[in-house]
Amino acid sequence: MIEYRGEQFSGYNKPKRTPNHPKKSHVVLAKEGDTVKLIRFGQQGVSGSPAQKGESASDKARRASFKARHSKNIAKGKMSAAWWSSVTKW
Repeated sequence: MIEYRGEQFSGYNKPKRTPNHPKKSHVVLAKEGDTVKLIRFGQQGVSGSPAQKGESASDKARRASFKARHSKNIAKGKMSAAWWSSVTKW
């Protein structure tokens, strides 16, 4: 277990839910090289995209729209909230 700023994490780069946070649904302790950063991401109360297996055309379009809309920020990599949201929720 890693404790960072009073919060417990099972390890680096392992996102977890934050049900009691007022605005953000997930948090991750991101680490790239020697850099460690606490990243909160995802809108509280929004499910993201459903499972890809057997998804409808509208779900597929919703996923594609998210990825297109945030593509520049997703491309920044592990140290951005958009990348973690893309990997975890979409």
